[in-house]
Amino acid sequence: MTAMATELDLEPGLSEALWQAWLTLELPEGFRAEIIEGFIDVSPTGRRSHARIANRLRDALVRFLEGTGFASFQDLNVLHGHQVYIPDLVIGPEDLEDIPDPDGWGVDATRVSLVAEVVSPGHDGRTRDLIRKRRCYARAGVPVYVIIDDYDGLGHVSVLTDPDPQTSAYLAEVRMPYGTPVTIPEGPAKGFVIDTAVTGEPRGAE
Repeated sequence: MTAMATELDLEPGLSEALWQAWLTLELPEGFRAEIIEGFIDVSPTGRRSHARIANRLRDALVRFLEGTGFASFQDLNVLHGHQVYIPDLVIGPEDLEDIPDPDGWGVDATRVSLVAEVVSPGHDGRTRDLIRKRRCYARAGVPVYVIIDDYDGLGHVSVLTDPDPQTSAYLAEVRMPYGTPVTIPEGPAKGFVIDTAVTGEPRGAE
């Protein structure tokens, strides 16, 4: 569910109005709200398979990142101006208190090393994760965007790098089916491998 206008059509002051509206939202349990390209986007939290993959990824990254000064987080607001994104997983500095945020609403996108999304089913969920958030994270300059997609054939993992904020695009992408290991090429998680320990077996092969 979305509300308001697209980012390209924002009237002066509308960005601030969206931000203030987001701050006052009171959602029922099981829903979350983001500001994506000038829309307030309300969506349900993930179903069981979604949570299982996200938790496996986070647990594996906790072990991989130990002692590096970086950590993986879930349910953390990533802020880019008055846009608000809630990735399924974020890698950032272990001590978030070192990042200026006087209101404590989240972490600035410029301090994020990696975001990951486990794609939600349905047209709205897929459009949000595969198209709209892809543009947003590139526009914000997030170095690595990981997409884990249960609903693309037997399942696929994509690792997007080299963001170009001017074109809102990632210039490099590796996309592999479940069962083929994918390695993070840069940043604190460089060398981390996403394989069936995270995704499970190819869908339809279980």
